[in-house]
Amino acid sequence: MAVDCGVFVDWSQMGDVSRDTAPGKIDYKDLKELKQHARSGQWAKNHSQRSAVYQQLLKALPCRTVTPDAAVYRDIVGNSNSKRNPSAYPLPEFVDGTAVPCYCLKAESVGSVHAVLSCIAGQFPDISHCPSLPAVTALLLHWSADEAQCFESVSRMLACNEPGCRLLDQTFLAYQSACMTFGDLVHKYCPAAHKLMVATATDVLEVYSDWQRWVLGDLPFSFAARVMDVYLVEGYKVLYRVALAILKFYRKQRTAAGLALTKQDSAAVRSDIQAFVQNIGKSVTPDKLLEKAFSIRLFSRKEITLLQLANEKSLQQKGITVKQKRQNVQLAVNADNFSSEIVSAKEIRDIWSWIPERFALCQPQLLFTTSTHGCSLNRFYSHCEGYEPTLMLIRTTDGEVCGAFLSTDWEEWKRGGNKLSFFGTGECFLFRMKPEMERYEWVVIKHPELANAAQSTDDEQTGANDNGAPQSLEKPATDPSHLSPFLSARHFNLNSRNTSMFMAGNVDSIIIGGGEGNALYIDSELNHGRTERCLTFDNPPLCAESFQIALLEVWGFKDAMAS
Repeated sequence: MAVDCGVFVDWSQMGDVSRDTAPGKIDYKDLKELKQHARSGQWAKNHSQRSAVYQQLLKALPCRTVTPDAAVYRDIVGNSNSKRNPSAYPLPEFVDGTAVPCYCLKAESVGSVHAVLSCIAGQFPDISHCPSLPAVTALLLHWSADEAQCFESVSRMLACNEPGCRLLDQTFLAYQSACMTFGDLVHKYCPAAHKLMVATATDVLEVYSDWQRWVLGDLPFSFAARVMDVYLVEGYKVLYRVALAILKFYRKQRTAAGLALTKQDSAAVRSDIQAFVQNIGKSVTPDKLLEKAFSIRLFSRKEITLLQLANEKSLQQKGITVKQKRQNVQLAVNADNFSSEIVSAKEIRDIWSWIPERFALCQPQLLFTTSTHGCSLNRFYSHCEGYEPTLMLIRTTDGEVCGAFLSTDWEEWKRGGNKLSFFGTGECFLFRMKPEMERYEWVVIKHPELANAAQSTDDEQTGANDNGAPQSLEKPATDPSHLSPFLSARHFNLNSRNTSMFMAGNVDSIIIGGGEGNALYIDSELNHGRTERCLTFDNPPLCAESFQIALLEVWGFKDAMAS
């Protein structure tokens, strides 16, 4: 190329990456080929090719009518490629103290990143929280001819206005809800890693709040560049995938090392994960990381959008606004205010670690207990209706403890008259605490093939991106008032209704989990119960198959989001 897009790079650190080779293919008409080349690292060894492809991808982003470009930067800052003093361009407050990663740049190029970020702060006054921006800017500087071009590239990512295509979180509200969404995805897709986090960290969400930094900041340059290839093609959801893969590899390393599962301060766990990510090249290649990331069958773009919006809404109800700069969000159960006759404060914290993040913001509120309200299904309904979600705890006369997280208001039972009809969503789950702790989620989460691979058809045949980026032919709705609940069965092309029988009730009994059996059946006197395997949760019996109830409690979620 006539324009040198490697002037900021320390080529002594770039290994076998070619600086001068002709760019090769840069004009992609076939979206599947573009995605395949991005995932396979087609541009990894050719600096000029990657630069040209990036510029095409960024120029194709639909942006706001008034989006600052390279000319704006030259007018404000100038366009010197000479050494800049970083101290002359303090990092904006919205990066929250995040340093600029070196990423094989020349030492003096860090000053250029500072200058670009300083100009971004002036041109985008609405950005209140964006800690990943230093890493994104440093990466894009690699493939920019000058600072002005880098500024324009970053501006286009920030100004992208394609519905459903969010490339960068720009407020604390969006950032924190993304952290909560990542936590929800870890629950679903990395249960073993989540179990490790619960066992070792005092505050799991604090650990998960680093997820973006793992990907954009801590990964070595050769990994981060490969992630950027796919990120610009497929969008934000790629970051979730890579972070989940990192957590899976971290857990694998911890298990192989045989390290003891001792509870420690969250800061120590965060430092341990950071050190692992920074040195990930010792055990994993970029190809292996991306292979693992894309082997995870995430929910559809619509489901992720629903979850993100639900988490944002719950944070807004906690008083966090779009203009909020930072606020500590406490998700831990307050042991001083918790008193159950069935589980201890430690056990409720373990249960809370399984609950969707937007409800874990709330404190438990006792709605019904047989020890106070008596053994009556009518009184159960009268005390529990109007609350969503709820948590049911059962202790049998043999001392076994089990229960269920139930996503939907029990008042729904009335819609079927006295006929048992099932309701609820895929966020419902069963668990047992004694004799050993175990959770049983909706069977479709672990076996997505039961939903006819509807997501695969949507993503692959339409050429759509993971998060509805510009190549997508389908734009997900983003108006919360028109969104149905997250993991509603109607979002999935289920092979059998037996896999979506979550909860049901009438005047004679309540049932949780159906399909060739009931996970929990409780009679009208709340005295006798049965448990067996059901298709909806693919669970074993939660306790003795026929049991007597010693105590039953139902807990609500104080200040929980209205449905």
